[in-house]
Amino acid sequence: MRSAFKDGYLKGKVAFIAGASSGINLGIAQRLAEAGAKVAILSRSAEKIAAAAKTITDAGYEAIGIAADVRDYAAVDAALAQTVETFGKIDIVVSGAAGNFVAPALGMSANGFKTVIDIDLMGTFHVLRASFQHLNRPGASLISITAPQGSRPSLYQAHVCAAKAGINMLTQCLAMEWGPAGVRVNAISPGPIADTEGMARLAPTADAEARVKSRIALRGYGEKLDIAEAVIYLSSESGRYITGTIMNVDGGSELGDAGGDAIPEAFKV
Repeated sequence: MRSAFKDGYLKGKVAFIAGASSGINLGIAQRLAEAGAKVAILSRSAEKIAAAAKTITDAGYEAIGIAADVRDYAAVDAALAQTVETFGKIDIVVSGAAGNFVAPALGMSANGFKTVIDIDLMGTFHVLRASFQHLNRPGASLISITAPQGSRPSLYQAHVCAAKAGINMLTQCLAMEWGPAGVRVNAISPGPIADTEGMARLAPTADAEARVKSRIALRGYGEKLDIAEAVIYLSSESGRYITGTIMNVDGGSELGDAGGDAIPEAFKV
């Protein structure tokens, strides 16, 4: 497997990952387990989170799945307490629960807007705030999964842009407040990642996928492993002096459209 970190690299660490029944966050949990961490994963559906945890335990690693809604602070706090009771104090927290749909602001209800804010922004606050008392301090690493919409306005994404911008600022504020306690707080902003529900919706055909890739500086989708490796880096001794950072793991997507349509042929790479 392509990885900068060997199995066992995080041996003895305990990780808590919210929103991990599938996709990028489950990929993070699986990779953290391979790297040696004991992992607790959380999602709303008891059935889905049990199945997700089984993918980790069936591979021979330690994991528990907990059903809870990140919009419920008390439920999140109880899940974190259960993690500590099972595995010990928590070293790594990843907050990745998210909701999204495509709609113009005039076609969106107040409840629809609030739902995304509650899951993405309030959910992130709940996970990070509730985790503090359960952390192995100093040295704990908290990571939120944000998105390019947090720094780049996007059509039909007013709700997501507002939520992710809030996550970015929350990340930096908590990094300042909790740094003296030895707690590092960062965020990762994934670009287009293959085999995810998000890209299946945004680029459902081969032509649409080709158009997206043509605009990315590195001309391709990333993998779930790319995000997981960034989590390991930020949570390890290698990233011990990094806090308050919004890390783009996006193939250069944040740079803007790199399609090069206006570039003379002679100057193209």
